[in-house]
Amino acid sequence: MNTPALETERLILRKFTADDLGALYKIYSDADVNRFLPWFPLQSIEEAGAFFEERYAKEYARPCGYRYAVCLKDDNVPIGYVNVGTDSSHDLGYGLRREFWHKGITSEAGRAVLEQVKKDGMPYLTATHDVNNPRSGNVMRALGMRYRYSYEELWQPKNFFVTFRMYQINLDGHDDRVYREYWNRYENHFVENL
Repeated sequence: MNTPALETERLILRKFTADDLGALYKIYSDADVNRFLPWFPLQSIEEAGAFFEERYAKEYARPCGYRYAVCLKDDNVPIGYVNVGTDSSHDLGYGLRREFWHKGITSEAGRAVLEQVKKDGMPYLTATHDVNNPRSGNVMRALGMRYRYSYEELWQPKNFFVTFRMYQINLDGHDDRVYREYWNRYENHFVENL
């Protein structure tokens, strides 16, 4: 199943559609929202269309995926997103328009998606955040994720070094499992005393 619709107390989580390009542009064009994300802010509605096709429509064509538009129930207009990769990292990613920060929306949406992927049999989720973005780590901890290690990466396409903290939650009872791909891939890795 690909991105099954979900509801929470305040939110509808659903697929983005081509009708959402204006809302998608608002999310992905804000420099503050996208500061810690691996792409540059969108500059036009045309770029939003291309971004939608590449990052969403293409993924929705696959048999399985989790690429959610986060919408308030009162208007069903996207204000953010929660995505989970289907590769071996099962990476959780999220973003939210600035005016909706600090209201628990990302954690609420994240919990719903976490429950869905657990129900679907995903064994674990990982998530990483730039050490300069500790609020993202707060979301990870609110979802029950545990810090595992840190690593330094030359971040593309922005082309500068970033130290990331990697968090993980095991959903299948194997509590000692640690996803080691980033540890093995990047020479500068370490465990912080947080």
